[in-house]
Amino acid sequence: MKCTYCSHPDTRVVDSRETLELEVTRRRRECEKCRKRFTTYERVETENILVQKRDGTRQAFDRNKIKCGITHACEKRSISAEKIDEVVQKIESRIRSRGRNEVASKAIGELVMKHLKRVDDVAYIRFASVYRQFADVASFENEIKALQE
Repeated sequence: MKCTYCSHPDTRVVDSRETLELEVTRRRRECEKCRKRFTTYERVETENILVQKRDGTRQAFDRNKIKCGITHACEKRSISAEKIDEVVQKIESRIRSRGRNEVASKAIGELVMKHLKRVDDVAYIRFASVYRQFADVASFENEIKALQE
């Protein structure tokens, strides 16, 4: 693995950990030249999944889109990057466990909201406001009331 800092081709694994779902291996590496450390993730290459969008178009599933949406919703909240990665991994695992090669974007959005609700109420409301396209303050109030119940 090439060093992300100095591009030296030789690095060594300092620590390896399996995730709870045993689908991803997290490795801490150290560069043999500059001695800086960085993290890599190893996952099994799986079958491509298509996402059916609201307008009927289809595009390849991209876990980074989920991660970006969750990260944006969690900005300025005390939620670690590791927790965000864990949520993304759980969502991706759930999608892949369905055994289908196509999933509706609506199903992905609902999974994200389900997991964010467990992590942080504010991040959940932020994501829901974009995902459900809140048009006014009443939409926010209704969602907050539902969350409090």
